[in-house]
Amino acid sequence: MTTLDWKRSSFCGGGGNNCVEVAVNDEDDDIAIRNSTRPEQVIKTSRTAFTAFITQLRTSPPS
Repeated sequence: MTTLDWKRSSFCGGGGNNCVEVAVNDEDDDIAIRNSTRPEQVIKTSRTAFTAFITQLRTSPPS
């Protein structure tokens, strides 16, 4: 089993424990996403889907 290197969002601020965390799983080239308050619940997605998601967030106007 691979140990993931989790990275926290830069918006996490002040070392709080309610943060989005993301890790790359090199074994299957997937992206893992979790909330630091519930680290046992992990969502996995492909790099392609995650990249499309981030691109959409960056290009969409705020509502």
